[in-house]
Amino acid sequence: MEFWNPTIAGDAGPKYLAIVRALAEDIRAGRLPPGVRLPPQRALAKQLNVDLTTVTRAFNEARRTGLINATAGRGSFVRGPTSPPTELRRPDVSGSVDFSMNMPPQPVGARLAERMETGLAQLAGSSGFLDRMQYQDSAGNLTDRAAAAQWLGQRLGPLPVQRVLVGGGAQVVLAAVLAAILKPGDALCVPALTYPGLRMAAERRSARLIPVACDEDGLDPDAFLESCKAEPPRALYLVPTLDNPTTATLPTARRERIAEVARAHGVAIIEDDAYGALPPDAPAPIAALAGDITWHIATLSKCVSPGLRIAYVAVPGTNEAVRLSAELRAINMMASPLTAALASQWIAEGELDAVVAAIRKENGLRQAVAREILRGLDVRAHSCGHHLWLRLPEPWRRGEFGAHARQLGLSVILSDAFAVGLAPEAIRVSLGAAPDVETLRYGLSLLATLLTRPPGAISTVV
Repeated sequence: MEFWNPTIAGDAGPKYLAIVRALAEDIRAGRLPPGVRLPPQRALAKQLNVDLTTVTRAFNEARRTGLINATAGRGSFVRGPTSPPTELRRPDVSGSVDFSMNMPPQPVGARLAERMETGLAQLAGSSGFLDRMQYQDSAGNLTDRAAAAQWLGQRLGPLPVQRVLVGGGAQVVLAAVLAAILKPGDALCVPALTYPGLRMAAERRSARLIPVACDEDGLDPDAFLESCKAEPPRALYLVPTLDNPTTATLPTARRERIAEVARAHGVAIIEDDAYGALPPDAPAPIAALAGDITWHIATLSKCVSPGLRIAYVAVPGTNEAVRLSAELRAINMMASPLTAALASQWIAEGELDAVVAAIRKENGLRQAVAREILRGLDVRAHSCGHHLWLRLPEPWRRGEFGAHARQLGLSVILSDAFAVGLAPEAIRVSLGAAPDVETLRYGLSLLATLLTRPPGAISTVV
């Protein structure tokens, strides 16, 4: 179709949703029959006198809700009649807002739905597709391991494929690494505030967690040294960049000192670099400084999408790779061959870097909104991350605050989930799960209102 003239004048709400509503109505009325090709996005934007990004967002929403299909190089086509999807309504900000799930936002600019559809179609049409649907090596097949080495190599430097494995998400890899390193009862040093998933995996391994003091720059090397002198642990776990939950990033000098202490005391380092790909200026990972003692884990769940369930791990040597492969097989058999292949394809084509860049940009936008609304509160954050660490003002206590937040439809994570020992009066606020900035702004405004009033001034919902 060379010309489609949707009527969006007078439609309340965002223009991109008005375009989608017009599209849905014309499909239902038969003015756009199934299979018809829509005008190019740029031409439609000029015709409607709107930004190209508005039309792109509208087409992405129409694809997500099943109104149209898109094929790279061919264009967008009407899929067929459909009932009015509820997703087309203006976001209802009167409901709950999830600040608990620490996931990356899924901005329109990332074009995840389009990339997924195109990528999977390319895989399905490839000659080796049926081989991808069979059981694979527990460490990942050589193609995916080579792609993983390429992705990790951007930050770690050149890596032999034999030292790189593919796992079904960071949680699976963490459990397998602990099983490969620790015996029941072994000591594991962790930051005093540490990732809950690690705590769960360590508990199942019957490891003893030794908390190490941290400051605004992250784990304190001198405190780690004192722990090693008191009782040399078998391993040290840490998130060196955009720490979860505190958002701290270890400076290079501190990373070098931690590696020096670990090597001197025979301690393995488990480097959970879940967020390392987000800041373009992040310091080199510890694995780049001390690869012979470091088990480096990089998941795509925190910088692309949790739906991929793919994590890459670089181990100190080939013997460690054999051990880890056996543990991965016992825990999860293998990573999904289909999503592993998709990730490999995106790496080869530069698509993965493009998605990360779009998420980084969206994180910056959301962090700017948080800074504006939470101004004056004790907040630690990074412009490239999708969570922040907020210390509660007096006289708030975390349990009482959590209860009040739930009454307002806000879900946050209290510091108890992270504390190995005493928990501070603080919460983690994740910005990525909110479907859009409008909903995020609404939720943060409620949060700020709650924080700036004493508990007694907040009426109880009966």
